[in-house]
Amino acid sequence: MEQLEKYRQLVQQVIAEHNKYKPSYGDIEQFTIIDTQSDRYQLGTVGWDGDRRVFGCLIHIDIKGDKIWIQYDGTEVGVANELVELGIPKKSIVLGFHDPNARKFTEFAVN
Repeated sequence: MEQLEKYRQLVQQVIAEHNKYKPSYGDIEQFTIIDTQSDRYQLGTVGWDGDRRVFGCLIHIDIKGDKIWIQYDGTEVGVANELVELGIPKKSIVLGFHDPNARKFTEFAVN
C-alpha cells in the first residue's frame, strides 16, 4: 500500500476509534470531518451541558507531504502514541501543537 494511503487509513482509524467514546455528560454529540482532498482530519464535539454550549475540537490531524502533523490532541493517551503503535515511525509524525523550537526536544519529527 502506498504510504499516503496507509497514513490516511491509520489516521481515520484512530479518529474512528475515539469517536466510539461519547461524553458521559450533557447532550453532546461528536462528529468527524474527513477531507482526503486536503488531507485534514478532525474529531469535534457539539451540544449542550445544561445551559452551557459545548463546541470544540478533540483531534485535528493534517497529512503534509510525507508527515503526519498532529495539530491538536485533546485525548489522554496521545494520538501520536497510538499512531506509533500502529506502525508509523516517530520521524514521520510532527507534534504541530508544540512550539517549533521545542519540537527538537521530542522523539518526533521537527517539521
